[in-house]
Amino acid sequence: MTGSLRPTRRAVLLAAALGPALATVPGARPAVRLEAADAVTGGDRHDALRRHWLDIALGTGYDPGAEPYASRLVQLGSLARDFNGTMAPAPDSLWPGHPFDPPAGITYSYNRLWTMTRAWAQPGTGATGDPALLDAVLRGLDHLSVRVYNPSTSPYGNWWEWRIGSPRLLMDITATLYDRLGADRIAAACAAVDHFIPDGVLTDYSGTSTGANRVDLARSVVLRGILGRDDAKISLARDALSPVFPYVTQGDGLYADGSFVQHTWVAYAGTYGQVLLDGLGRLFALLAGSPWEVTDPARRSVLDAVEHTFAPLVHDGLVMDGVNGRAISRGYLRDDDLHLMRSDHFHGQALIGSIALLAGGAGEERRERWYGMVKGWIQRDTVAPILTGGQFDVADLARLHAVAASSVRAAPEPLGHRLFPAMDRAVHRGPRFTAALSMASDRIAHYECGNGENPRGWHTGSGMLYWWPGGRSDRADQYTDWFWPTVDWYRLPGTTVSTRRLADREGGEWGTPKPDVRWVGGTTDGTYAAVGQHLRGLGSSLEARKSWFFLDDAVVCLGAGITCADGVPVETIVDNRNLGEGGTQAFVRARNWAHLEGHGGWILPHGPYGAEPRHLREDRTGAWSDINATSTDERRTRRWQTLWLDHGTDPAGARYLYVLLPGATRAETAARATDRRWLRVLANDPGRQAVAVPRLGLTGANFWRAGTVGDLAVSAGTSVLVVRRGRTAVLHVGEPPRTGRPLELVWDRPVGAVTRVGEGVEVLAADRALRLRVTPGMACADRVCEVSLR
Repeated sequence: MTGSLRPTRRAVLLAAALGPALATVPGARPAVRLEAADAVTGGDRHDALRRHWLDIALGTGYDPGAEPYASRLVQLGSLARDFNGTMAPAPDSLWPGHPFDPPAGITYSYNRLWTMTRAWAQPGTGATGDPALLDAVLRGLDHLSVRVYNPSTSPYGNWWEWRIGSPRLLMDITATLYDRLGADRIAAACAAVDHFIPDGVLTDYSGTSTGANRVDLARSVVLRGILGRDDAKISLARDALSPVFPYVTQGDGLYADGSFVQHTWVAYAGTYGQVLLDGLGRLFALLAGSPWEVTDPARRSVLDAVEHTFAPLVHDGLVMDGVNGRAISRGYLRDDDLHLMRSDHFHGQALIGSIALLAGGAGEERRERWYGMVKGWIQRDTVAPILTGGQFDVADLARLHAVAASSVRAAPEPLGHRLFPAMDRAVHRGPRFTAALSMASDRIAHYECGNGENPRGWHTGSGMLYWWPGGRSDRADQYTDWFWPTVDWYRLPGTTVSTRRLADREGGEWGTPKPDVRWVGGTTDGTYAAVGQHLRGLGSSLEARKSWFFLDDAVVCLGAGITCADGVPVETIVDNRNLGEGGTQAFVRARNWAHLEGHGGWILPHGPYGAEPRHLREDRTGAWSDINATSTDERRTRRWQTLWLDHGTDPAGARYLYVLLPGATRAETAARATDRRWLRVLANDPGRQAVAVPRLGLTGANFWRAGTVGDLAVSAGTSVLVVRRGRTAVLHVGEPPRTGRPLELVWDRPVGAVTRVGEGVEVLAADRALRLRVTPGMACADRVCEVSLR
């Protein structure tokens, strides 16, 4: 996106719509001037930047009389008129029933005023240029300024409302109505931002002024500088972005492995990550070509993160809930005037919109790749169609329609495995399914709750395995369709849990409950993976070792050392599938396998692997308000098919084995269950968990400590993947404990030659056996050695 500020189609359309209305207002002129703007490097550059911001925020290049814009604009106008009709300024509120009290009463009022402002400024709303609507907005702004949002007020309640939510909206309103506000209102708005976002907040990169929060803060201050014609403020905010760009090794921000963390201990690429991308996309576009253009070379990390961090976490338009933090509990918010379902698809589409926005200034090569990804997601999201979904305003919608209409070829979902060690997450894409794994360690919290949200997310980090079968059996709404209000929170798929009842917000808020374990992670060759979790239960004496071996069409799941003294049963949840409202999908339980129509199958071997599997089909009813204080009380019922292993009360050293076959037919499941040559379990105990899959030439092993399994031996805890192709073998080694200390690995197999050695690998011997010294990277980066075999 360039810095050119020539009149846009949106400006011309706006002028046509506003002309008759504004002619009746003494001294009125269009909110966006129609004459050619001066270049941002000369003339009134502040006013030019302000108009450029309006193009970004309100949209350009769309026909307000055409769908889907026309109906969206009419809806906007209808909402604005409703708000105008019900606004009743009182000492502690602007609308009855919505006081300024926390958690976000002030921001709520500014949000309604922003809706009214857009309806006044945008064409086709039925309220465009309406003097009465403008007067109502001005009265509302004055009321908030006098009563609560001014320099004489000391913040109370949630800091976010004062420093991010309210100033962001106030600056957008001020930018849009700049020519209607007068000097006093503009000065009051700037003074409020100066008070609630003092300069020190942007000069000290710590506390709540990091990551996505820092970008939000900078966004408000950039606009404050533009509107107040204060170059120093613009420079301050622009420079405050630089600490966001470098990779971090702890706490908030982007990591070299692709992880994104916010609130110090929470995997948050889905929601806070979207805020980061959206804010930076807007600021990069706004400041491009101006004296304040963001030129820090480190900004490349953000551009790289689109494909390295965010795209792997998007599946057919949704973003995986394992990186949405406490936002999984929001659903229908009580004070959401549009009554939008805030689901995995809602968050995913917001992220997709942000990528489309950022693409405008990303360079031609990146832009074409990103447009291809966005176009593919648009085409594949059949649950909540992106181009007609209700969450986008016309500006975002216009950008997405432009991508959909472009000649760029839609990109398919990429195959492969991605590990995100710094946020204890893994994503696997095979030809027949996509899966995502959520774990917890002393780096990443069991779960996050706060502000009355997500009080029962206790076990979402206990090895929860999300999965979506592909093809015609796809259930992309599995975690969208009232999953969280109706699921049994003690039976999340993939988890091993004590059934001890937990209190809401058990362990504390804001990501404080973290297990005292280090061995969480694994290794991958980019196609297959061995991943493990040393599990310690939340509010429980439970301890276990869990491993997942991700293959092309299956996930092999092992558990060992399952020990607990809570006086209650311990269960491993093989799966818990949401069948929708009154689902009738056939479930078949055979001797050593099970199958669910339209979903897939499971192999459940008999033998020394624990109790007989149990299953249950039940209807469960819940409301979003059960798990979120700000959500609606509407109740819905969903049918569930649960399959679990009961390890008994106070187990000591229990273990399990099962295999997940996403998308498999009943016949395929039965055939795989009787194929004794397909899988060999080499070890499953508290020291080692390992499997071999001969037809893939694959051996995967998680060593919880020094030990030997098959022809592999290691001197310390590590994760190893060996993949053979003909006379070539590649060894991948990860060190999930992250000690950084060298370890030795022996593969007792005759080696012809070492053909490739990666960083951190020293070959000690390569003859009758391969002996390596591996120096791990502190970021848990894989170490690689390739050999030819005799």
